[in-house]
Amino acid sequence: MIVKTMSELIGNTPLLQIDFQGGAVKLFIKLEMFNPCGSMKDRMALSMINAAEHQADVFQGLNIVESSSGNTATALSMLSSERGHKFSAVMDGHAASEKMDAVRAYGGDVILVGSEEGKLLTADREELAHKLAEDDEYTYCMAQHDNPANPEGYRNLAEELISELGPDITCLISAIGTGGSLCGTARALRERIPDLQIIGVEPEGSIIFGGPAHNYLQSGTGTPDGASVGLVVDYDVVDDGRKVSDANAFAACRVLARLYGLMVGGSAGGSIYEAICYCISAPKGARVVTFACDAGTKYMDTIFNDAWLHKHVTDIDNHICRFEKILLENSNYQAQQNTARIARSQANRLAQLSAIATT
Repeated sequence: MIVKTMSELIGNTPLLQIDFQGGAVKLFIKLEMFNPCGSMKDRMALSMINAAEHQADVFQGLNIVESSSGNTATALSMLSSERGHKFSAVMDGHAASEKMDAVRAYGGDVILVGSEEGKLLTADREELAHKLAEDDEYTYCMAQHDNPANPEGYRNLAEELISELGPDITCLISAIGTGGSLCGTARALRERIPDLQIIGVEPEGSIIFGGPAHNYLQSGTGTPDGASVGLVVDYDVVDDGRKVSDANAFAACRVLARLYGLMVGGSAGGSIYEAICYCISAPKGARVVTFACDAGTKYMDTIFNDAWLHKHVTDIDNHICRFEKILLENSNYQAQQNTARIARSQANRLAQLSAIATT
C-alpha cells in the first residue's frame, strides 16, 4: 500500500478472535491501536477536523484547541500538522506523559491544568478550552463531548465490522467516555442489525450510569464527578451499563499481554474484561465485538510498571491471577496455542523441504 498522507491509514484495523464455550461463542476484538496514532480516537479526530474546516470554509491555518486526556489530543496534533493547522491541547496530570510528549512531537502545544501528577480535572480542562476559543474568533474548540462529528467518525468502523463479520453480530461491548465510539458505532450497526445488544462499560467511580462517584485511574473513559455527561452519550442506544474496577481493568491488561501478546490501555482492559465475562455465560452462537481502544505501549510508566501498579492498586497480584485463571479455564486458549504450534511446525517442515529441493 502506498499513501500520500498519514490520515489515509486511519481505519481498516484487524480483528483478534478468541473462542469460548468450545467455539460456540466468539469474541472479536477490533485492534484500534493499528491506527496511525495508536488509538481509535484517530477516527473521530479526522471527522471533527473535516467538520471544522467545512464550517470555517478554511482548509489550513485554523487554530484548534481541545481538552483531552491524551489520545484525542495526539490525533488532533498529528492531523493538524498534516493539514497546516495550529493545535493546542488542554491536559491534566492524569494523562500519561507519553501522550503529552506525542502532542509536542507532532508540533502541538500542551497547556497543563493542575499539577504534573495530579488528579483527573475534566471540568477544569473543558472550561479553559472553551474560554480560549471564546477569546479568539479564529480559534475552534473541538468540544468532543458535544460534537456530532465525534460519533459520525465511527460510521466507517461499523461498516468495517459488517464487511468483516456480516450481520450476525449479537452484542457490542465497549468503553464509554465521550460516547462517540460506542454510540456512533452502535447507531450505524443497528441500521443493519436492529436487535443488536449494546453494553457500555465505564470505570467504577464514573457517573455516566449513576452510582457513587469517586476517583479512578483508567484513562480516557468515563465521566468523573464534577464533569457533565456530554451530548454525544445517547442513552437510547445503550441497553445496559456496566462498571469495572481499576484492579480488574488493569489485571486484564496484564493477562492479555501475557497470554495473547496483546498490550492494551486501561479503558480497553475494562471493556475486554467485561466482554470476556459476558462470553463465558453467553448463549451459544453469540458473536461479540469489543474494541482495543489503544495500545498498552502508551502506559509503560503506569499499567505496565510493577512499582506503579502495586502502589496504586490494592491486591493487584490476586486480581491478575484470578483473571488469568478465568481466561484459561473458559477460553479456547490451549486449543489456539496448539493450532499455532502445528502451523509453525508445518511452516518449518515446508522450509526444510524447500531447502532440500534446492540442493
